[in-house]
Amino acid sequence: MFREGTNWCTPHLQWLQHLTTDTSPLAPEDRLVYREYHALLMYTLQRREELDRQIEQLAELPTLQPMVQQLQCFRGISLHSAMVLATELVDWRRFERPGQLACYLGLVSREDSSGSRQRRGSITKAGNSHCRHVLVQAGWRYRHRPQISVDLKRRQQGQPPAVITHAWKAQQRLHARFNHLSYRLRPQIAVVAVARELVGFLWAVARAVEPATAI
Repeated sequence: MFREGTNWCTPHLQWLQHLTTDTSPLAPEDRLVYREYHALLMYTLQRREELDRQIEQLAELPTLQPMVQQLQCFRGISLHSAMVLATELVDWRRFERPGQLACYLGLVSREDSSGSRQRRGSITKAGNSHCRHVLVQAGWRYRHRPQISVDLKRRQQGQPPAVITHAWKAQQRLHARFNHLSYRLRPQIAVVAVARELVGFLWAVARAVEPATAI
């Protein structure tokens, strides 16, 4: 068993490769089977790298680049996340309010009302599940204190100052929001609330950008 780091890091992949060699501690018959599994793993990783390169090329299209670059100014929104949001939502201006977008993404609570009684449950999970997953994953990044990492600074380089300022306000607001809610509720509930508020920050920026063309 590999014990010298985390799984799928470079040393781990090197260790997996070593198990295919003649000096592997595996028995010959086990090594034969393992080599087949390892070959399949290597093909999958190579295929993923090729798809990543194609996504990077698509992100440079004039119809997508402005939206993708501005979305990446926000913490937790990587190139792949920005591409999902840009290509799935396309024209953000069709949502007049951020609440409409949050509802479309299934990030609003279910409501069971009767007369004067109101009871809210879990989120509806209606709408676009791909975007919802991306936003919830981004929400986890706001549990850390606000800061501009090297990677985030690179993504923000050359982007409109107003967008960068807006992204910084989002960090401050959402970090405080996560801490406040996670003190009383489970972190899994707090992060959904953060993702819902992140929608508002992204909506404010994306509405000023020409809509991306679906691909």
